[in-house]
Amino acid sequence: MSDLRLSFQRVAPITQSDDLDPLALSTPLPLTLHPASVYLLNLAPKSRRTMRHALNTSASILTNGACDLMTLDWSKLRYQHTAALRAVYIDKYAPTTANRMLTALRCVLKEARRLKQISLEDYEDAIQIKLVKHTTLLHGRALTEQEISALIEVCLNDPHVTGTRDAAIISILMAGLRRSEVVALDLSDFEPNLGSLRVRQSKGRQDRITYLPRGATGAILNWLAIRGDEPGPLLYPIEKFGQIIRRRLCDQVVVNSLMKRGKLANVAPFSPHDFRRTFISGLLDAGADVILVSRLAGHTDLVTTARYDMRGEAAKQKAVARLKFPGQTPETVD
Repeated sequence: MSDLRLSFQRVAPITQSDDLDPLALSTPLPLTLHPASVYLLNLAPKSRRTMRHALNTSASILTNGACDLMTLDWSKLRYQHTAALRAVYIDKYAPTTANRMLTALRCVLKEARRLKQISLEDYEDAIQIKLVKHTTLLHGRALTEQEISALIEVCLNDPHVTGTRDAAIISILMAGLRRSEVVALDLSDFEPNLGSLRVRQSKGRQDRITYLPRGATGAILNWLAIRGDEPGPLLYPIEKFGQIIRRRLCDQVVVNSLMKRGKLANVAPFSPHDFRRTFISGLLDAGADVILVSRLAGHTDLVTTARYDMRGEAAKQKAVARLKFPGQTPETVD
């Protein structure tokens, strides 16, 4: 089913009993009792699409294409099935993808256990599958001050309304927001006197307050002088001839705008998320406490924050150079 709604609709049974796969559902279940649907319904829409695909793939592998995630009886899975799936994942997919699929598999089995469809012993055996170990290289990069200045300059030199708006987008990204958080901002979320933004969190997490770098507030105020003070989204789409469309901006527009500005400014390729890496690395380099940085970034795990640290070897060398060796005078560090 492409649309999983919480209802008492039953999953359609497989009518050809002679061709029934041993792992297929033989009796239809209400969606409220189907472990895969219960799991997916508790996910955010974007995650739901990703995990639905992962579960459909797993169901197809187990039954040679006979079942999808809704017609497979997940409660019948045992250790031999989950171990076989893990082996296939390792062979066919990158470690990150394999681990995502293993996570979806474990979560559905957990729901089957909660629904009392699988015994505790069988459940514990089935989930005894380890994630795929791998060494992750740092993705993305931190932008330099010169690159950010070049991007802003290109926007300010643009005589069209989009230049002012795009300068505001870059300024907001410099506060460490994800692009989805940027487009979710409303006018009421911006507090110019404090230079703060209220960031709306997804997945039921508490909203957070973050702050704009020095000078970034002015770029947003320049945009607001054009946008006006009517309630609604902070950022609007703009048509080709400069007409502002009073609706929420799509996050793909953020990507397209940055690509355009990057080319005009001759800045090496970067992504919106690289501004987030720049924000976190900059705070850490300035000596900010990692717990504080984690809160500003909206991370629930300090390990996640550490992964955004792009400072490199120079920062390590600078930090160690501050240590004093007994009997020696520490050299001045610039």
